[in-house]
Amino acid sequence: MTQTPASSVAGERRGRAPVPPSHGRRRAAVRRRWSGQWAAWAFLAPVVVYLLVFYAYPLYNNLDLSLRDYTVRSFVQGGAPFTGFANYGKVFADPTFGPALWHTVVFTAVSLVFQFTIGLALALFFTRHFRLSATLRALFLVPWLLPLIVSSSTWSWLLNSDSGLVNALLAAFGAAPVNWLTSPDWSLWSVTIANIWIGIPFNLVVLYSGLQAIPAQVNEAAELDGAIGWQRFWKVTLPLLRPVSAITLLLGLVYTLKVFDIIWIMTKGGPSDSSTTLATWSYRLGFGNLLPAFGPGAAVGNLLIVMALAFGLVYIYLQRRQAFA
Repeated sequence: MTQTPASSVAGERRGRAPVPPSHGRRRAAVRRRWSGQWAAWAFLAPVVVYLLVFYAYPLYNNLDLSLRDYTVRSFVQGGAPFTGFANYGKVFADPTFGPALWHTVVFTAVSLVFQFTIGLALALFFTRHFRLSATLRALFLVPWLLPLIVSSSTWSWLLNSDSGLVNALLAAFGAAPVNWLTSPDWSLWSVTIANIWIGIPFNLVVLYSGLQAIPAQVNEAAELDGAIGWQRFWKVTLPLLRPVSAITLLLGLVYTLKVFDIIWIMTKGGPSDSSTTLATWSYRLGFGNLLPAFGPGAAVGNLLIVMALAFGLVYIYLQRRQAFA
């Protein structure tokens, strides 16, 4: 004798067709899936709100600022007329644009090359795990931990023409003093040296972590195959370190493009714009004059964003190409 499910009996008593048990299970699965999606969105919501408030909204305002003719009054009260790309035309036609762009390229390229090379050399040095290596490695992080205003002020004192320690050392060896911060020939190199010193610890930490992730068996196999010294570094270590190196260079490039504190504290972009970059020029246009040019200043800032975005897209393209190779 067969038994009728309770749900079927209840459905017959109410005059409705019985609900199959499989249909109820499907509805329960749908409810669980929707509840899981709502939970995921709830966890994601703070990040989305943060990106919208602190990235998307300022970026939109900066873009709007560069497309209008803002004055101090219209900046406070609103109502600035729309001028399209006129501010960008002013920026490109300004005689400061060419030197500022060249200084930005030199400052960024030289900083990246020396930061990465010295950071990689130090990372390889610390993989030997000698006594006090951890302590010495921690000391190398001091430039990275110091506030930029402290580091920049320290370098301004070191490179001071009259009382700086660097010129004192040069005088001790019989060399002539150098006007590091006040000479158009040396000001850009002075701020570049300071920026290299500040950026080395970041490269050291990231590249050291990448070296630690390389399996020891790989190096042992390379030694058995006869690869030693520089040959093992070029053929084994550097190729395996390529993903970490790429992201290190990309982050360093984005950071160096927008460096403002070091240059402004040490030289303020001078003398005679000899150390002016796009970042310092953008600040000077928007806030460094009695009659600020908000539109052109925002346009220069947007050019920096486009440059950083372009390099980011190149990085993504190369990573995808390597993944599908």
